[in-house]
Amino acid sequence: MKLDTTIKSDNSEIQNRVISDIRDLINYKNLEPGDKLPSERMLSEKFEVSRGVIREAIQKLEFYGLLNSRPQSGTFVANIGVIAMNGMIDDILRLEEQDFKSLVETRILLELKTSRLAAKRRTIEDLNDMKSALTAYREKVLNGEDAVQEDLLFHLAIAKASGNSTMNTFMLMITPKIITNFEKYHVCDKGLAEQGIIEHQAIYDAIEQQNPQLAKQKMKEHFSVLYQYCYNI
Repeated sequence: MKLDTTIKSDNSEIQNRVISDIRDLINYKNLEPGDKLPSERMLSEKFEVSRGVIREAIQKLEFYGLLNSRPQSGTFVANIGVIAMNGMIDDILRLEEQDFKSLVETRILLELKTSRLAAKRRTIEDLNDMKSALTAYREKVLNGEDAVQEDLLFHLAIAKASGNSTMNTFMLMITPKIITNFEKYHVCDKGLAEQGIIEHQAIYDAIEQQNPQLAKQKMKEHFSVLYQYCYNI
């Protein structure tokens, strides 16, 4: 599994523009709850983007409960007032522009919770996924290669093992931007990478042993440098 961060970053900007255009279209046409949006093909031609981009933008607005897609019928405005919809879309667009520090802070809060849940709910398959990511991370670090993606894939495997689909979705949403900006902001010195191997192993062991408190503690220790960055300790 490999995350293409450049493509995801470019798509995000285009997607935000399309979301904004959809909002403006709803306002211009005075569409109300239950009203149907133009087809993906028509929106694609109107906004001059691919149908795939239109589909992704609609899926994101569905995720936040602003649109409803019905098979063979089309996409409809959800049962929400125009003022509330405009406010929520503004919030969604601002959320996509969160600074790196805020993304990391959110990640820390999520991971302390997902590590505890993973220790309670992990399956053999989950352990195998974590171990695979941990092995890939170890190999790259010991070979002197950049292992940022493998690091985050290990944490995504933990989020999946938590059994909480919402937390897993949030992790998937913020992870690409963290990868894109990690080197830019030089949060962690590369000399800490080998220590990361030991810390990842400790987190894995706690989850394997199904010890929620220990898993949370080991995750907190793993994020000590990021804590200093986020909270200026």
